[in-house]
Amino acid sequence: GKPEELIGTLLWLVDNNASGFVNGITVPVDGGFSSYSGV
Repeated sequence: GKPEELIGTLLWLVDNNASGFVNGITVPVDGGFSSYSGV
C-alpha cells in the first residue's frame, strides 16, 4: 500500500465524533480484501 491510501482511516480515527466509542480493535486497512468472500 501507499501512505496516501491510509488517510481516510487516519482522519476517522482522529475525529472523536466519528470514532469516539471505538476501542480495543484492530482496524484492517486492506482495501476491502478481508471482506472479499471469493465469489
